[in-house]
Amino acid sequence: MKRTLLIATAAALTLLACKKEAPPPPPAPAAAAPAPDKPEGQVNIVAWPGYIERGETDKAYDWVTQFEKESGCKVNVKSAATSDEMVQLLTTSQGEYDLVTASGDASLRLVAAKAVQPVDLAKVPSYATVDDRLKGAPWYNVDGKAYGVPYQWGPNVLMYNTKVWKTPPTSWAVVFEPQKLPDGKPNKGRVQAYDGPIYVADAALYLMKKKPDLGIQDPYELNEQQYTAVLALLRQQKALTHRYWHDATVQMSDFKNEGVVASSSWGYQANALAAEKQPVASTIPAEGSTGWADTTMLHASAKNPVCAYRWLEWSLNPRLQSALAEWFGSVPVVPAACKEKAPGGADFCKVNGFDRFAEVHFWRTPTGECKTQGTCVPYSRWTTDYQAVMGGR
Repeated sequence: MKRTLLIATAAALTLLACKKEAPPPPPAPAAAAPAPDKPEGQVNIVAWPGYIERGETDKAYDWVTQFEKESGCKVNVKSAATSDEMVQLLTTSQGEYDLVTASGDASLRLVAAKAVQPVDLAKVPSYATVDDRLKGAPWYNVDGKAYGVPYQWGPNVLMYNTKVWKTPPTSWAVVFEPQKLPDGKPNKGRVQAYDGPIYVADAALYLMKKKPDLGIQDPYELNEQQYTAVLALLRQQKALTHRYWHDATVQMSDFKNEGVVASSSWGYQANALAAEKQPVASTIPAEGSTGWADTTMLHASAKNPVCAYRWLEWSLNPRLQSALAEWFGSVPVVPAACKEKAPGGADFCKVNGFDRFAEVHFWRTPTGECKTQGTCVPYSRWTTDYQAVMGGR
């Protein structure tokens, strides 16, 4: 029995020794590295007419085809004629659209409505090349977060008929005040105004110089007295107005066929009419101008974020920026684009106002609280009252 016990004990110790010396189990296989983001195959953009061109109007202006080939993302575009339409499209869709080229009178409304999301600028390395004057701009940066990437900017110009004015008109008075024009005919029925509440700021800008006693310091910040004076001017203008325009194509037709000779406009219409050899030019009058700085913003429920980020990066390349600026009559947000030769060979940065940034009062949404005087008339009032003005009330 003793011998048996010794043998059993020795066997147990041998087993224990073998157990301690057994090699450890092989390590679990390393997790596979995540695959790079794959494009969803498309990106859906709400944009101003003329902003996303694939050469259908003019083969020389195409910044979509190459993007689609290189990115694997088909570009689908929904044109919007006004900022209010853009806001409506983005706030009522459930990710139907991925991106929107929003102006400053729409961008903050989209942020407030949580219709757009902050952009991860680390995914847009070309943001580093953006004009320093636009980085951190208040119309797309909120609480330290960037809600988009700048796309283009430009002034709202005074477009005029060069047969009526041999030299450029020097004041916005030609569209606001009843008067005879240089051809001896009255301006009634021959001028236009913009179909959008933000146009209230154009009238306020004019009154900043015309009636300095009103004390207007900022055309987007109006107290009740100032606002009343601006509405009075707009009602006076109503009697002169041929049409309230919002469609660029319709406005160009009106200048060609309807006897319209002066209006606020964009460089796009002025450039297009000049290219057709129409007697049209544009200027920024002595009072300065309002203007727009457009931001490509990402929808809060974007269904194609990979393709959306690829477009954000693509949109900042200098060749696209130069072609777009020449085509649309705007200013690139990437200064290096000014050195790129555009398809038409124009000096687009000089012509479209790259050096006139300080003269432009960029669109932004008026709020009830304002810096210049504490309490101001909010955009909701601008909307209802301007609709009344256009309706003759």
